Amino acid sequence: MAVLFLVVLAAAVGWKFYQLAKAPQDRSLRSVTLCLTCAAMSYPVAMPGGATGFDTVAGHGAAKVVQNVLLLATVYFLMCFYLYASGDGDGGRRRARVEGLVVAVVAVAVIIAAATVPHQALAGSFSTTDMTIWQVAFFYVVTGLYLMYALTAAALWTRRYARLSMKPHSTGLWTAGAGMFGMAVACAIRAVTVGIRWRGGEVSGAVLAGVALLLVVSTLLFVFGITYPGVRARISLCRLWLRHRREHARLEPLWTLMAEAAPHAVLSTHSSSLRDRWRARGVHRRHHRRIVECRDGLVEISPYLAPAGEGGDQLLAQDSHHLAAQRLRDAVHAHLNGAAKPASAPPLTAIPRQRSREADIQELLALSDALRSAN
Repeated sequence: MAVLFLVVLAAAVGWKFYQLAKAPQDRSLRSVTLCLTCAAMSYPVAMPGGATGFDTVAGHGAAKVVQNVLLLATVYFLMCFYLYASGDGDGGRRRARVEGLVVAVVAVAVIIAAATVPHQALAGSFSTTDMTIWQVAFFYVVTGLYLMYALTAAALWTRRYARLSMKPHSTGLWTAGAGMFGMAVACAIRAVTVGIRWRGGEVSGAVLAGVALLLVVSTLLFVFGITYPGVRARISLCRLWLRHRREHARLEPLWTLMAEAAPHAVLSTHSSSLRDRWRARGVHRRHHRRIVECRDGLVEISPYLAPAGEGGDQLLAQDSHHLAAQRLRDAVHAHLNGAAKPASAPPLTAIPRQRSREADIQELLALSDALRSAN
């Protein structure tokens, strides 16, 4: 679970930095990127091995302080995301500065509390720390209350945006909102358990383990929710990329025949690098160019496809694709041998008129497949 969580966080951070590099002036995107970065940085420090190593270098309890300060920064940048996304430019920036002052005061307070506790008082885990020491209780309660406040506010904003959004964005927002509510509930439960233990009471290990599990699951829901729309969009783009590569290859027989009949209809090409041949833009460009070249070739040989009175511009649509493929070969042969054009010829016989681009593409693919099978 820990490794999976870290992988998800790392992937989310990488994706957001990629988006930020394309839009560095986007304050909302910058905020959510910093939010995920702080969350990703806090997680290794919270792990037992990372905390032990950090404490060895910086002193006992340092890992706990760094982890909680990073969590405070995480939820602060999460709030900034909504403040900047609200559309109230100056108002959002002023509110972000006020919230920044609040989180700075909270961070300084918990750092001072941690610096005044006895040696190794914060070195243990949450379940084993002595909460009867008031500085320790203060450290956890203040941090937890601020986290609860920020997460609840962000979750309410998320629900508001989710109601106004369409899928897949609404799905991601609802999921992220559920994750934030779950984290806020976990923080509230932790604050209650700190109060009980500060007064000398006992809290069962099952409750503490349940809260820890709730935090992990809620955080995963949050990360999944904010990355879901982008991931889904990339999956759709990958499917389109694969489809265009397949269609480009399927059009090869028809394109070869049309290029032979009308070489001047082939658009000028430039030598492209291997990287460009696999880039999405390059694949889409070559796909579109091949479709245009095939249609231009069909226009060039269309006068040879049907004599006057044998079906007009719908002739090949009425034929089977295998018969149409043979007629195309005959028309190309006649064109290359300089045969006279019929007295009356349709402007385009291979593709029926008044059809969508997608229907035209499917017709071209069917003709190309027929030419391939006839070889």
